[in-house]
Amino acid sequence: MTSRSAWTGWITFAGVLFVVVGFLDFIQGVIAVARDKYYALTPNQVIVFDVSTWGWIMIVWGIIVVFAGFSLIWGRSWARWFAIVVGCLIFLVQLSFLGQSQAPLWSLTVLALTIVVLYALIVRWDDQVEDRMRIDQTVDTGPQSQGF
Repeated sequence: MTSRSAWTGWITFAGVLFVVVGFLDFIQGVIAVARDKYYALTPNQVIVFDVSTWGWIMIVWGIIVVFAGFSLIWGRSWARWFAIVVGCLIFLVQLSFLGQSQAPLWSLTVLALTIVVLYALIVRWDDQVEDRMRIDQTVDTGPQSQGF
């Protein structure tokens, strides 16, 4: 029986979390494109684009985040760095919304989850790689037969 590190599960959790966040970003973008008046802007908020352009940006961003999540789940080594960059961008965007947001608890929750994901990707990636190598060796050699 092969033992697995607990951090292997955290890497998978990071991938699943990215898939969920990307899907939500995608849906948010579709709503912004389909219904321009759905999001209400107050006079003290700054928006660089009109709402439909922002919606298209969110659709593309959602696809990118979903792609990063599935790449992590599939264990692609290049996905680690891609997901770290995406996670840092998510962190910076949420940090910038923290002071302007009507719901700072949501931003703080996303920041906390992003910190956990980045910790798993940066500090504990080697544990996940070792577990995958150990599992691959077990599959390649098969069960050891004992001759009588």
